[in-house]
Amino acid sequence: MQLRPLGQSGLYVSPLCFGGNVFGWTVDERTAFTLLDAWVDAGFNFIDTANVYSRWVPGNTGGESETIIGKWLRHSGKRHRIVLATKVGKDEFEGRPGLHPRHIRHAVEASLKRLQTDCIDLYQSHDDDLEVPMEDSLGAYADLIAAGKVRAIGASNFNADRLQLALTTSQQHGLPRYESLQPNYNLLDRAGFADVLQPLCVAKQVGVINYYALARGFLTGKYRSLGDTGKSPRGAAAAELYLNPRGLRTLAALDQVAQRLSATPGQIALAWQMAQPGITAPIASATSLAQLRDLVAVPQLALGDEDIGLLRQASAVAPG
Repeated sequence: MQLRPLGQSGLYVSPLCFGGNVFGWTVDERTAFTLLDAWVDAGFNFIDTANVYSRWVPGNTGGESETIIGKWLRHSGKRHRIVLATKVGKDEFEGRPGLHPRHIRHAVEASLKRLQTDCIDLYQSHDDDLEVPMEDSLGAYADLIAAGKVRAIGASNFNADRLQLALTTSQQHGLPRYESLQPNYNLLDRAGFADVLQPLCVAKQVGVINYYALARGFLTGKYRSLGDTGKSPRGAAAAELYLNPRGLRTLAALDQVAQRLSATPGQIALAWQMAQPGITAPIASATSLAQLRDLVAVPQLALGDEDIGLLRQASAVAPG
């Protein structure tokens, strides 16, 4: 497995990241253990979660994903084989908003306890917080790094101006910098990242671990008509966003490349992202071993320039 550097953090990660948002939602504890064992045994080392996962499930309160991962770490003894990423700062979680240092200090202790570890490899600001001075949040992270509770920090859902401000603040005040960005990015959601954030991340050597890499499952090809939307909990949202001429045109191009390479549309969609400048590791989830086997085969796929161009053109808002 060819690992990739995550920004300038000194961390090296697999070219795909397992998204832990499914744990405590569509994946129960027993299945999660099986999937995580298979992920690591296949040579992958990167796992992402958040303290709010999976709060949206009826009966959940948040922290379920971290709790499951923590139990797996204790049971498997594989903590040394993974790069563990989690997040803080989604509004109103446990009644404490945003990225105030007090919240960060409290939240990290709760995450460490749930994860049953003494250090988080990548601790990410889940959302930007316009009400807290950037140097205050970064200062809190500096304290956590000095205490050995966090190795590196990252940002999620930051726009280019705010990410640039964060990088400048870090440099001016001698504070740790965001070594990664977690944006929404895939073949059908490109503009928000590609226009301004991607050049900034490449120039500043900020690693990118994009979410919704499969566009809520749409790029796997399983939602091709309204009748397909009941196939998963995300089906209705995927259809509403992507079941249109552009989405179907993109699926047709994925089908074409997939047939040539004896792969699946989802595998091709991920391989396309992994070939883009600045992308370190797209985040994707699996709810079964069959899905996971598809994921672990992606790094072996080699897309040619013609394939990449075809996919870019087919998924363009106004194809040429």
